[in-house]
Amino acid sequence: MKERNTVQKEIIYSALCRMANHPTADEVYLSVHESHPTISRATVFRVLNKMAENGSIMKVNITNGADHFDHQVFNHYHAHCRSCGEVCDVKLAPLVMLEEGKFEADNSFNITGYSLQFNGLCRKCSEKEGA
Repeated sequence: MKERNTVQKEIIYSALCRMANHPTADEVYLSVHESHPTISRATVFRVLNKMAENGSIMKVNITNGADHFDHQVFNHYHAHCRSCGEVCDVKLAPLVMLEEGKFEADNSFNITGYSLQFNGLCRKCSEKEGA
């Protein structure tokens, strides 16, 4: 069954793209709620998770934290600040074997995807801590 394009879905996706900072579902909801107060928190959460399931957006699972969402769906890496919680893209040379799908864990397991998260301090938090 084909999924419908709804006004709410377009509003939520536009907010995610406009924010472009890997927001949590709560942050997307707050942004959407400012201009569209009739869209519920449950709708925002449901739409974001459904879009992540169908590959329209990327869900960035943060260890011990809220999931973040990314409008860029190509394979890339993320860093998570352990102080403020910011999530940002990491510009690294691709892991060629993974990118080309040539890596296999063993003969019985073919890796078809991956998630890589770096943890540390963002520039602002690093400066605050004097690191």
